[in-house]
Amino acid sequence: MASYRMDRISEEVRQGVDSIIREMNDPRISGTYSVTRADVTRDLKYAKVFISILEDDRSEDIIKALDNAAGYIRRELGRRIQIRALPTLQFIRDQNIAYGAHMMDVFRSLEAETNRSKENESD
Repeated sequence: MASYRMDRISEEVRQGVDSIIREMNDPRISGTYSVTRADVTRDLKYAKVFISILEDDRSEDIIKALDNAAGYIRRELGRRIQIRALPTLQFIRDQNIAYGAHMMDVFRSLEAETNRSKENESD
């Protein structure tokens, strides 16, 4: 039962942080990004918030901007969700989506190479 509660709290934190970030007017936080998940510790003291960023060259800047705004985001989160303790937020870059996009590019290039090889054999 505790697992269900922690999953629910983690999802509330993820959704809350996502909506707060989208409402912020910080020019450093722009582009294509997504809050993919939040892992809240059992004692509710800390939350790792995973951010997927497609622009690889801007990822460090976005994470730094989020770290700088962590206090504001935490305060706003406290106004939106009701939990007994508000976790300290740590922002981490989630590379799963970028890795998946990279692997799709690799598969496409292999497929194109295979098709070229088949066309050369048939000639």
